[in-house]
Amino acid sequence: MKKLFAFLLLSALFLLVACSDSSSNNQKDSKEKAVSSQEESKEVNLYTSRHYDVDDKLYKEFEKETGIKVNIIKGEPDELLERIKREGKSTKADLFLTADVARLYRAKEDGLLQVISSNTLNKQVPKKFQDTDQMWYGLTKRARVIVYNKETVKPEELSTYEALTEAQWKNRVLIRGAENVYNQSLLASFIEISGEQKAKEWASGLVTNFARNPEGGDRDQAKAITAGIGDVAIMNTYYYGQMLNSTDPEEVKVAESLGVFFPNQETTGTHVNISGAGVIKTSKNKDNAVRLLEYLTAPAAQTVFAETNYEYPVNPEATSSELLKSWGEFKEQDIPLSTLGDHNAKAVMIFNEVGWK
Repeated sequence: MKKLFAFLLLSALFLLVACSDSSSNNQKDSKEKAVSSQEESKEVNLYTSRHYDVDDKLYKEFEKETGIKVNIIKGEPDELLERIKREGKSTKADLFLTADVARLYRAKEDGLLQVISSNTLNKQVPKKFQDTDQMWYGLTKRARVIVYNKETVKPEELSTYEALTEAQWKNRVLIRGAENVYNQSLLASFIEISGEQKAKEWASGLVTNFARNPEGGDRDQAKAITAGIGDVAIMNTYYYGQMLNSTDPEEVKVAESLGVFFPNQETTGTHVNISGAGVIKTSKNKDNAVRLLEYLTAPAAQTVFAETNYEYPVNPEATSSELLKSWGEFKEQDIPLSTLGDHNAKAVMIFNEVGWK
């Protein structure tokens, strides 16, 4: 009987030790998985169509400050959006960053973005530069202005975008093609403010006054002025700033021969657009993506954008650069930026109808 009791006692002790070891191993495995998960989450996959050195510099600073690795995939905006669609739920994309609100609108309409809940972003980015459903936030802004030949045009001759359709500007106006999203958004803003008919009249009148068929980018319009092809051009302010500070002496010379004019100051205001970003719906690193966007819209990073890339900060607490300040304060169009996306298809149709190539 004593032997049986001893046997049963030893068996119970053995089972107790075995269960204890098993529990310990399970806890160890759980801890290892948690650590592994934390290690995997110390990254954010950024799909961006921006290609500026200042961006890369800020990503490095973010990595140093947070320990979160920024994996950068660059490409054309439409190509990146198609890639995210094609990859579906298996996409590694966490954050989509691009220029022009129309592309952010497209990403939202295609169901690629998710709602961002961040008090920090709501504080740092004015509502005007946010999606109404908080699916994207503005990062930087740029004004689409008139630049002019200082030798052939006096600033008092300039007033509004609409005035460029008048007879005095026949064969003198330079601008990019209809496929350019900056021009599409400019026309979309006119649709929102004045209606389709007025927007169409403007587009048709400007085509009549073209100095040449549209070609090239914004910088090419500026260069065409100094080449004597036209006298005024519509371009984004940050391109003008980049030319003034270019390492290419010829670009500097071109920019210095031009003046910058903010149109519609007595009426509807100058057209303003943004670069911005949204978190991908299937993001595996949502918190890190939001954290990166919060970092890029904070005053310190916003000031770097202004001083290095000559873009206007969206954060009103940021300091603008001396160059931007030298151009003076200006009135902005007072419209929700999401409307630029709403009217994009109509703008493209109008361009086709009036023969804007």
